[in-house]
Amino acid sequence: MTDNAKAALWMIGAIVSFSAMAIAGREAGLTLDTFEVMTYRSLVGVIIVVALLTATGKWHQVSRARLGVHAVRNLFHFTGQNLWFLAVTLIPLAQVFALEFTSPLWVIILSLLLLGEVLTRRRMLAAAIGFAGILIVARPSPDTLSLGIGAAASCAIFFALTAILTKRLTRHEKTASILFWLTAMQLVMGLLAAGWDGDMALPDATTVPWLVLIGIAGLTAHFCLTTALSLAPASVVVPVDFARLPAIAILGMVIYGEALDAWVLSGAAIICIANYLNIVAKKPAKPA
Repeated sequence: MTDNAKAALWMIGAIVSFSAMAIAGREAGLTLDTFEVMTYRSLVGVIIVVALLTATGKWHQVSRARLGVHAVRNLFHFTGQNLWFLAVTLIPLAQVFALEFTSPLWVIILSLLLLGEVLTRRRMLAAAIGFAGILIVARPSPDTLSLGIGAAASCAIFFALTAILTKRLTRHEKTASILFWLTAMQLVMGLLAAGWDGDMALPDATTVPWLVLIGIAGLTAHFCLTTALSLAPASVVVPVDFARLPAIAILGMVIYGEALDAWVLSGAAIICIANYLNIVAKKPAKPA
């Protein structure tokens, strides 16, 4: 089996994991708020990561050298993930995923503003096409704008900020260190956000399995995606990830009776095209 074929199989695992997390997040959101969901998700994540680090003897890879960068990165991710969990309870799952796919386009803009990276003509075109897709998906008007759309669109920005800081961390940190501080810091953040008023709900017997699924799926999704990228270039991996949208659209229709919205699907297709243009863009010798 070629590396590209192996990467495609890992991406199928990522698609299943992301889809499972969305469905579990919607079900858990029936009885818990997003801060509580994040707290229990992080608790499951801490247990899994600690067990794996102990079993594999990789505690030495957990570094405390860049705790400040970890803290800022995890605050961005915590905010984005809370917005994402809020969105999956309010709007169709396909619409959430479509707007989440704009995260790489926000990386283009934010890298220019925060890192001073070169903005090539092709990346400018990709961003413009992508934001046209956002307008088609969201169709902003007094009748269509909602808290759910705002949460889904905003989470993409925070995920982009997370991606930028993750790229910075991976230059010096092992995956084990990033995952440990991700789960540990976000557990503390979740406890503070969910328990600040002294009223933190405990999950009932029907919600616990969904929370466990969220915790497992969150880790496996990123592990599958990272493994796929280690086997094949992004130009091969990311187009497979685009299959996540029709997959969640079908699941939303079958499980929740959500209509297949032609506007959402067409806008998402435009966003995917924009992302692919960004991936294959080559850096020129001078700025555009």
